Parts: sequence; structure tokens; C-alpha cells
Amino acid sequence: MNRLLELLKNEDKRIILFLIVSAISLLISFLYIGNLKVDPAWVAIILCGVPIIKGAIEGLITEFDIKADVLVAIALIAAVLIGEIFAAGEVAFIMTLGALLEERTVAKARAGIEKLIHLTPTVARVVRNAVESMMPAEQVKVDDILRVLAGETIAVDGVIVSGQTSINQSVMTGESLPVDKGIGDDVFSGTVNQFGTFDMKATKVGEDSSLQRMIRLVESADASKAKIVGIMDKWATWIVVIALISAVGTWLVTGEIIRAVTILVVFCPCALVLATPTAIMAGIGNATKYGILVREGDALERLAKVTKITFDKTGTLTYGKPSVISVESFHADYDSEKLLTLTASAELRSEHPLGKAITSHYKTTLKMTLEEPQSFTMFAGRGVKAVMNGDTVLAGNVELLAENFIEVSEDMLNKADRYKNDGATIIYVAINSSAVGFIVLSDTLREDSMEIVSKLKALNVESILLTGDNQQAANHIARHVGIINVHSGCLPENKLYIIEQYQNKNELVCMVGDGINDAPALKKAHVGVAMGGIGSDIAIDAADIALVSDEIKFIPHLLRLSQKTMNTIKWNIAFSMLLNFAAILLAMTGILNPILGALVHNLGSVAVIINSAILLKFKSRS
Repeated sequence: MNRLLELLKNEDKRIILFLIVSAISLLISFLYIGNLKVDPAWVAIILCGVPIIKGAIEGLITEFDIKADVLVAIALIAAVLIGEIFAAGEVAFIMTLGALLEERTVAKARAGIEKLIHLTPTVARVVRNAVESMMPAEQVKVDDILRVLAGETIAVDGVIVSGQTSINQSVMTGESLPVDKGIGDDVFSGTVNQFGTFDMKATKVGEDSSLQRMIRLVESADASKAKIVGIMDKWATWIVVIALISAVGTWLVTGEIIRAVTILVVFCPCALVLATPTAIMAGIGNATKYGILVREGDALERLAKVTKITFDKTGTLTYGKPSVISVESFHADYDSEKLLTLTASAELRSEHPLGKAITSHYKTTLKMTLEEPQSFTMFAGRGVKAVMNGDTVLAGNVELLAENFIEVSEDMLNKADRYKNDGATIIYVAINSSAVGFIVLSDTLREDSMEIVSKLKALNVESILLTGDNQQAANHIARHVGIINVHSGCLPENKLYIIEQYQNKNELVCMVGDGINDAPALKKAHVGVAMGGIGSDIAIDAADIALVSDEIKFIPHLLRLSQKTMNTIKWNIAFSMLLNFAAILLAMTGILNPILGALVHNLGSVAVIINSAILLKFKSRS
């Protein structure tokens, strides 16, 4: 008895139980088993039909909500009144089954998103005053040191301060392979430590952590926000009114109330109402598998019509982090390897991103231990000075060398200028008061940027570059990725103005960006897509879609998915309307009775749901 009560308390399990019992009762009624005095189909009416009637009455009284349930309730009552008990039971059963299938489809579509919420860690291993203790994750503070063991989920965002490991970031990025991490690397809440133990310093905790930010985005995802869904809701209301008029008219003309009841059964706009939300939610569910969070279904509708995509450069087409692209030596005693080694040692204590990029490049390429400098001095806005084994090393801009009376040759300056024209940054290096060469750093282009632009072109979508960089640097990036239309030197208001100009020409524009300076353009664009991982909170809040994985390679899939979703909606609507009107004509002529009408109508609803569910498995062509 207790197990039965627990079963009845669970809504999903209760509905399934009622459906099973109702199916058995309908089968007994249909086959006349047992020669019972009361038609067993009453069981289906009570278990499945009463909740429908109750919901329809509540909707009418509380919200004056004239939707499909009202028509179903009237059809059920009418069928009972004329003695079509089996037909009433069948209508109730199939309507309940259709609602369950819809719920399951939507639940499956959202499962990939809601998984994030359930991954929120509840505890963290915090090290304070050399004492390790477990505490609730919400009590972790910024700058706390956390220790993460193998197999544990990381509780907050932070930076590794000791140890090396591999992190499974699939929940955030969709990538199946773990990512190697070491000292200085960022780690994110919700991701899983695969091997070894490491210590990390908390940088974002509680509601500021990556996982919580993604959850807030998830919770804003709502298919009902799509404009096309609102249109369908309005249609459904009118269809209910038209159905009632048609049923009464047919009854008056033919004198057969059974035809009127059949019209009420087949005219229920369930398939029409299901056509859009099931497709939108399935589309959103598909997107989550690729690390894409669609904040509202309306974004998919709008994205399907986009003809141009504007890209920010830094952090979007590029990684947004400086890296060494060349080491140029101009002194016979110092080859490029020795020059890099001395400079990396000089920068070892530097906190500047360029200095860190040089030491990181050394460790990646030469993989040897760097020598600690005997002395180190940092000059704000200029560079660094360090002494190693009696050698004095200066590494910085040309002004630093000039201030120390070190002359840079014309050959060195001319070659450096060629790199500068491509948007690179130069670190000049002098050893013992003699300029010996320079190191070139640049924001690295994403490997798949060129392929993305090519795929978008194949989809008849033009790529445009909007960047604050100078014209030469912008043109250099544009040439590499295949973008022809370039706007350089853009301030935030310039980006917004350029998008506005395109839209004034009826060009629907999608903006892809990551920084605070992109927020106005993201908000102004027909569709805004933000880099969800490295992007600023303001940019993400301004956008309609977030790329959690920071992978622009999924943008072509997102475009194809939006187009596929809209095509699915159109097919769903066309099919449901055609089926409805065909069934009405057949009901008016008396070919369809209430039993067959219920079957035809609900088969249409199931067909729409199945067609939408196919979107969950949609994959773009390579």
C-alpha cells in the first residue's frame, strides 16, 4: 500500500499508471470481455478525462484561457451525453498519451541544459593556515586555496597554484578529450579533475562562477518567447471558436449530433499548438550538445534569416592571448634559442602578460628549467631588467633601450616594423648594453577561423570584421581568414552604428563578440552571439546566444540548426492544418465517427512530436 501511495505522489509515474489501466479498460470494452454491466471505458474517462476537464475549467475561470483543453473537454462531455462511452474514453486516453509524449520530448530536449544545474558541487576542500577541511561550496571566498583530488568536481573558478592534471571540461565545452592543466592555468566550476591532486586559488565564487553563470543563462531559455509561438497560441483560440460554430452548424443542418461531436474531437488544435514549441525546444536541446546556450527560442527564429555575420577580432577570431610567433637574433654570439632562454629568465618574475607569454613559450618549446635571475627590476610601461650569471638583460620596448643609451640598428628596426604592420608586438632585447635582437608576440588566430568563414560563405552568409585594431593589423587578419569586408579602428559606438547601417538596408546581421566593448553591438544586432567562457558578463547578458565552449567552429552548425528548426516548424504547421481540415470534411460527411476522429487527430499530434524530436539528433554536414 505504501509503495502504491508513493507511486501516486509522483506525477509522471501516476500518469503512466493511469494510462496502463486505461488502456486495459479500453481493450476490455472494445472486445466485450466479461459481459460487464458498466462499460469499462468509464475507467479511462475517470482517470484520463477528468483531469482534462478539470484543467479546462480552471483555465477558463482563472485566466479565461480558451485553448485545446476546452475543446477536448466539450468533446468528452458531448460523447458521454450521446452514449459514446468508448469514444469518450479513447479521446481521453489518447489526449493524455499525447501530452505525456510532448512532456517527454521537451524534457529530453532540455536534459542537456538542466544537467548543468545538477552538477553544482555542494562541498569544497579548503586549505586555510595549512589545515585542510571540507566546507559547503557557498562558503568559499575569493583567494581561498582549494585542494582538488582525482575524480572530484571543481567547486569554484580559480587558477592552479601547484600541481598538474587533466580536466574533463565536456560539461562546459562539449569536448570529449580532457585538457592538460598546470600552474597558472584557469579551471572552472563543474568540471572534473581526472588525474592527480592540485591546489588552486579561488577567483570567482558563488553566483559569479562559470557554472552558476551558465545556469542563469539556462534558466532564461524559454521556448514560449519565440514570436511564432505567440501566433500559434492566437490561432488556437480562434480555432476553438470556429470548431464550436462548425459543430453546432453541422448538427443543425444534418440533425446528427454524433457528427458535431466528431468535429469537436478532430478540430482540437493540439498538433498545431505543439508544432512550434516542441521544435524550438528540440533545437535548443541539440545546441547544448555543442556547447551552445540559446537564451530564448526567438533567437533561433531570427538566426535562420541572417544574411551577414559581424565578428569582433580579439577573443573571437583570435584567442585573445599573446603568444610568441618569432625570435629574431641580430648578434652572432646569441642564436635565437639562447636569446629566448635569457629573455625568458629575465621575465620569470614578471607579472606582465607579455612576459608570462615569453616564459610560457620557452617552457612549451624548449621544456627546460629556467634559471632564476640574481636581480630583477620592472619598469612600468617599459619592460624589465635582470642579471643572470653576470649578464645584464634588458627586455622591453625601444624606449627602454633608448633610456639606457642603447642604439638599435636600422636593420632591426626595419624588420620589426614589418611585424608591427601585421599587428604584432615587439620586445627588444639588449645584453650587456648591446641590442642583440627581438621577440615577436601576437594574438594567435584560431586554427578554424578560415574554415568557419568558408562554411558561412557556402551558406550564403557574408562574414564581416569589426575591430578596434589599426587598418594594417585588421587587414592582415582578414586576409588570413578570407574576410573581404573590414571595418578597423572601431569604438563601441562605431560597431553599433555599422550594424545599424546594414539593418537600414534590410540586411539581417548577427554579431559575434566577447568583450564589454561588444555589448552595444550584440544588443543592437538581429542576433547577438557571445563567447560564454572568456567573454565578459556584460557581453553575455547583452547576447541572445552564448558559446559556452568559446568555439566559433560551431557557428555554422548553429546556423544550419536554426534553418532546420524553422523548416521543421513550417512542416509541422502545414501537416497539422492539412490533417485538421481533411478530418473536419470527413466528419461533416459522416465518414469519421468520434472513435476514428480521435485516432486521426491524435496520430497527427504524435507525428508532429516525433518530427520535432528528430532535431535532437540533427548533425551538420562537414
